[in-house]
Amino acid sequence: QVRLVVSGGGLVQPGGSLRLSCTASGSIFHITGMNWYRQATGNERELVASLGPGGTANYATFVKDRSTISLNVAYNRVNLQLNNLKPEDTAAYYCNQRWKGIDYWSQGTQVTVSS
Repeated sequence: QVRLVVSGGGLVQPGGSLRLSCTASGSIFHITGMNWYRQATGNERELVASLGPGGTANYATFVKDRSTISLNVAYNRVNLQLNNLKPEDTAAYYCNQRWKGIDYWSQGTQVTVSS
């Protein structure tokens, strides 16, 4: 059974940084890649960043140049570094993986950017 567990959210001031982590059990990130999504209250869930199976990273325009996605193969963990955070980055962040044709989601981790 696939399980995705996220950590690293919290309260940060504008301009600050956070690192989110997603650890998988029952699946392998470097085979399929994975995605980070976020959902702010009242909004649709939106794609933040993706890491392809070949290691190619893609970022949404709203976080491009402010974020880095990276894979730790040994721990089967993908990190999302978020820098220069803005109040509009406030949302619950989720990781997602498609494994053997099924979409799996983590629980959300709340990121709140506020002074």
